[in-house]
Amino acid sequence: MRVDFTKMHGLGNDFVVLDAREQRLPAISSAIASAIADRNTGIGCDQLIVLEPSDSHAFRMRIYNADGGEVEACGNASRAVAMLHGEPAVIETAGGAISLEPANGGASVAIGKPRFEWDAIPLAYAMDTANMPVGWGELEAPIAVNVGNPHVIFFVQDADAVDLAELGPQIETDALFPERINVNVASQVGENHIKLRVWERGAGLTRACGTGACATAVAAISRLQMKGPVTVSLPGGDLEIAWERGKSIVMTGPATESFRGSFEWDDFA
Repeated sequence: MRVDFTKMHGLGNDFVVLDAREQRLPAISSAIASAIADRNTGIGCDQLIVLEPSDSHAFRMRIYNADGGEVEACGNASRAVAMLHGEPAVIETAGGAISLEPANGGASVAIGKPRFEWDAIPLAYAMDTANMPVGWGELEAPIAVNVGNPHVIFFVQDADAVDLAELGPQIETDALFPERINVNVASQVGENHIKLRVWERGAGLTRACGTGACATAVAAISRLQMKGPVTVSLPGGDLEIAWERGKSIVMTGPATESFRGSFEWDDFA
């Protein structure tokens, strides 16, 4: 079976997008997803994105990390899908419905309201998610927030100085986080400007993480009393995040189509 794909990226966070809205695909296993994502023997990507028909929305977006695990949300992929779709739409994800609006070489995406309850993250036991009494090495007292997928945010003096390759996987897989966690380290570099690095659950260090930028902006507005929109600078570039309490988070930034191709399904099955 010959399958078409589109390779895209948002600030260097890259995706292989399969459009199964008309071309029906076989079931996607964790092994197939990780084989396609493999940068040495597959097409190579941080996330595999599959677009499917939806009974309740314009279509459904499914997201598989490079390790093959299916996850709830991906902000950068949402912008890429908005650009690919080419018109405003409300779509279904495992993390809830999100609104897409392509614009100026990228898109704005309304990803929904953040959640702060300990069992919505989820954590293994109850604690104050606004100032968690936990730490790993030099990283202490994070904020936890679910923005469709779970994040902890550590505010530090210098985000570049943190050994995130060492601490990231320790925190991601800590028993405190039964569904694992995305790890963000952030520094304030301006009045409404954050510098951010992310260890992404199931993908590792990444050039950009849209939901990480959203979670960090929410945390900065909550803890540092920033006023949105907040500019979040990641290694791959900048995103603008707007949020007011009680409202949906809106992320705006670029997305790019890299190339298109096709492959034989059995090569990865």
